[in-house]
Amino acid sequence: MISIENLSKSFGGQVLFDQATFRINARERVGLVGRNGHGKTTLLRIIAGEETPDDGTFHVPKNYRIGHVSQHLRFTKNTVLEEGMTGLPASQADQAWKVEKILSGLGFSTEDMDRRPDAFSGGYQVRLNLAKVLAAEPNLLLLDEPTNYLDITSIRWVEQFLCNWPGELILITHDRSFMDKVVTHTLGIYRQKMRKLSGNTEKYYAQIAQDEEIYEKTRLNDEKRKKEIELFISRFRAKARLANMVQSRVKTLAKMENHRKLEALKTLDFSFRHAPFPAKQLLAVDGLCFGYHPRAPLISELKLTVAAQDRVCIIGKNGRGKTTLLKLLAGALAPNRGTVTYHPSAVTGFFEQTNVSALVDSRSVEEEILYTEAGIDRQLARNICGAMMFEGDAALKKIEVLSGGEKSRVMLGKLLAKPANVLLLDEPTNHLDMESCDALLAAIDAFPGAVIMVTHNELFLHLLAEKLVVFQGDQVTVFDGTYQRFLEKIGWRDEDGATTGTPVDTDRDGRRNKKELRRIRSGIIAERSRTVGPIEKEIKHVEADIEREEATLARLNREMVAAAQDGSGTRIASLSRELHTCQAFIDRRFERLEELMQQLETTAAPFDQQLSELQAQGA
Repeated sequence: MISIENLSKSFGGQVLFDQATFRINARERVGLVGRNGHGKTTLLRIIAGEETPDDGTFHVPKNYRIGHVSQHLRFTKNTVLEEGMTGLPASQADQAWKVEKILSGLGFSTEDMDRRPDAFSGGYQVRLNLAKVLAAEPNLLLLDEPTNYLDITSIRWVEQFLCNWPGELILITHDRSFMDKVVTHTLGIYRQKMRKLSGNTEKYYAQIAQDEEIYEKTRLNDEKRKKEIELFISRFRAKARLANMVQSRVKTLAKMENHRKLEALKTLDFSFRHAPFPAKQLLAVDGLCFGYHPRAPLISELKLTVAAQDRVCIIGKNGRGKTTLLKLLAGALAPNRGTVTYHPSAVTGFFEQTNVSALVDSRSVEEEILYTEAGIDRQLARNICGAMMFEGDAALKKIEVLSGGEKSRVMLGKLLAKPANVLLLDEPTNHLDMESCDALLAAIDAFPGAVIMVTHNELFLHLLAEKLVVFQGDQVTVFDGTYQRFLEKIGWRDEDGATTGTPVDTDRDGRRNKKELRRIRSGIIAERSRTVGPIEKEIKHVEADIEREEATLARLNREMVAAAQDGSGTRIASLSRELHTCQAFIDRRFERLEELMQQLETTAAPFDQQLSELQAQGA
């Protein structure tokens, strides 16, 4: 357990949080929520020891280890696998298979593990840092936007990994569905205070809304009451006969608390401008082929039709060609073969993350919006700036001083400035906080034109997608249906390349070479996960049952003490029966837990033995 008491932090006169107090108990997985710039990352840096608070204390148990993903990309080993193994605890320093399992889940292929870390893109290097932290198995894991550089299959793997995390976790992510599936509690930074609740984000925000409604009703009632008291005092102050009553009300008025009206919090609030479209079919793709290398095509013979109001989502692993396809549809790339044909009345709006480089540093936010479209006047530009949370003088800030998230909002603003009837969106939720993602989701849903979007956010996929372009294996296919139907009918296949009965690669002496040993190990790891996973899942449920019933048992014992003090025989008898039932249930669950732990040990042993033997062969 860790505890934080009366923690305060400010930057340049802006108070991030004031007198914050909370605890993280054993095995709690806590989602940290709050708007961008309100102190989420700062809090994680304080816990990690990289930042000092202005005031307050932070207590951790002795020998308690905290792990967080470093933003510094500095590697010391020659291969990805060796670098990943630097994260292993000293007692597990030779257990390469554990690191291999994590790297595989994060999207590294068997061949990738023998490559140099500096040969990969920045996104994959961040994944390698994440793998090192996961392999270290700290008591408390701190994760700040871990899904930003992950594709959908890696996100699903990390989600399952964190659900089985044996220690404590504090997670920041803009992906609401990912957070809600992982966390047991939600900790929010809101109006410079912190509040922790059991449950997911939906429960937290519902409680916040209820509290603010109660606060506002109380404030209005108090104002009404104050006016009535002030009126009484002014009317009867001169009446000697009512002097005592007047003085009583004067004292009451002095004691009444002043409730200030809550300041409206800024959030994205916008809609896309729509260009009218007279036809039914907006876009036709026929026989589309493209590849940066002739022998390695990313897209082959793709056919796709998009109607005037379709919602098409492009999904798949990173590096397979999703963004490339969007660029082909936007006309930013020319196909090797095939056609992309738009209706003559089609008007596209294109949002791409890398386009932030097209922003002019010397311009202000307002100027960037103004220069987007010829027909934009200053008032419309200011309105769009306000919708993107650049209100007042903030609209005059130069692009060169903006953060990555702020530049992303400027790019969204430029998209709002241009009327369109088809939106092409490449990962639009990156750099947005959870509230802004909700606003974007609502704006896309309300847009009367077509939307073609690359996204790994499963909440967006479930709520928006009507048709999918799926990059899986070496194929690109069109699935005509929702994301849920895709999961039910096709789903994400295991792409780690592990098979049985394949030819064995050997070296000159007839021994299995390193690549073959890796392939065998990958197969063992995958089979171990499939076999042991259900047992681990049931263990988790049984432990939750025990924890819940032990809390009930403690409550019943307190009530029994109270009943004994009151001498209530009927209540004592009733509580005795409940205590007996509760204790019997706990005993049965402990028996089941013991059986499952034995089953887990027996089931996992052969796999661990095989992996140990492969390790001895130099794999």
